[in-house]
Amino acid sequence: MIGDIHRRVTRSSVNSLAFFSHSAYVASFEPRDVSHALSDPNWVNAMHEELENFERNHVWDLVEPPPNCRPIGTKWVLKNKQGEDGMVVRNKMRLKEGIDYEETFAPVARLEAIRILLAFAASKGFKLQQMDVKSAFLNGFIEEEVYVRQPPGFESARFPDRVYKLRKALYGLKQAPRAWYARLKSFLLKSGFVIGSVDKTLFLLSRGGDTLIVQIYVDDIIFGGSSHALVSSFAEQMSREFEMSLMGELQFFLGLQIKQGFEGTFVHQAKYTRDILKKFEMGDSKPMTTPMSTNTALDADEDGEAVDQKEFQGMIGSLLYLTATRPDIQFASAFVRVTRRLLGLLTVKRYLKFTLELGLWYSSGSSLFLRGFSDADHAGCRIDRKSTSGTCQLLGTSLVSWSSRKQASVSLSTTKRNPVLQSRTKHIDVRFHFSRDHYEKGDIDLVHVASENQLADIFTKPLEFGTFVRLRGELGVEGVDNALIKGEIESQWAGLMALLV
Repeated sequence: MIGDIHRRVTRSSVNSLAFFSHSAYVASFEPRDVSHALSDPNWVNAMHEELENFERNHVWDLVEPPPNCRPIGTKWVLKNKQGEDGMVVRNKMRLKEGIDYEETFAPVARLEAIRILLAFAASKGFKLQQMDVKSAFLNGFIEEEVYVRQPPGFESARFPDRVYKLRKALYGLKQAPRAWYARLKSFLLKSGFVIGSVDKTLFLLSRGGDTLIVQIYVDDIIFGGSSHALVSSFAEQMSREFEMSLMGELQFFLGLQIKQGFEGTFVHQAKYTRDILKKFEMGDSKPMTTPMSTNTALDADEDGEAVDQKEFQGMIGSLLYLTATRPDIQFASAFVRVTRRLLGLLTVKRYLKFTLELGLWYSSGSSLFLRGFSDADHAGCRIDRKSTSGTCQLLGTSLVSWSSRKQASVSLSTTKRNPVLQSRTKHIDVRFHFSRDHYEKGDIDLVHVASENQLADIFTKPLEFGTFVRLRGELGVEGVDNALIKGEIESQWAGLMALLV
């Protein structure tokens, strides 16, 4: 069922964001300056741990370099892994090969898929677990013949001129993520899992009426199911096959803070919000009750002060990352990005200061009925008179996908949908005809929604305070305390209704 839900949502959603791990690279050491790291016992211990992982996983063999061999250079890279509270959980040294190590690729779960899984799990009443495969890339087999130089500071005294021939993928090797994904996929399929038809990072296992769901994001794995025995069996199975560095209840994932309870699941980024406000020195600014004033001119700020390009892009990137759990700032962030209004950016930051604890609430009492809302303002941009489209999709009351973006071309009408492409209708995208065809087949039902009930309105224009707060609440954007209280009330109401029936 969850695979079918995900297929319907991703096909209708146009929201696509790139997310980056909080495990940032702090320092790298080339052969010429590795002595700085070798003088610190903490670095040395981390290096030894990394090389011991290589030995346990049979990653390479020390061999004589073949004729015309051009071994790849290596370097040490320090990686700090942080927890939910911002404290360093683990300091790791990664040995990386020296070319193309930023051009890796692996199938990864879309954020919509993560939110669907969270909403589905909350509705079904089971808690999600997480695990982190230790040195995951070292488990992936490679088919190519690859040679690398010996690690800086750990060259063999007996054979200093030899090179390592790789058996398995090394961190930074271009095909390393793909090799690891292939290894994990093969293991899961042999264990009886079925891969998702659309999402290739989703795996399902059915056994005796129970279901186990596994979602992978490179080396981070989320899993849960309707049977505790099935969940425990999977965890033990993974531990026997791979070395694990983290296992337990899902609480912090890709920078998202997750609280799972009986009444539902609350997802937020309060820590990240505090960090960006501190980074951009917003501590003394007055808070705002909405992210954008209704008096804001929807055009470029021609007379505004000059903006530092790098700093402005950093601020915009921070906001885009924050929209992972804050749909209430989606339109304002998109507007600031397009118009480059510094004042608008500061208004959003002041609103965040006023709403630090807001996040998405997924109630355990929510159904899995899929609803979608779509809206557009007509020629709202005063620069080019292009319209802004807004969409959102919910599983019952759980918001799992949304978008706010300016249309690619000027629209002459908000309603004309002629399947014959004429000079005035070429701007109509194929997805509108896709929806039209499915409506005619009876696969979906299209219903007109009055403006006061149009949830997607919050993604197309600035709104006055009362309307904004009402729509924000209907989308499931709550504070943690309000969310828990709301969940308790919903749970009690559901129990009362069950008794009456």
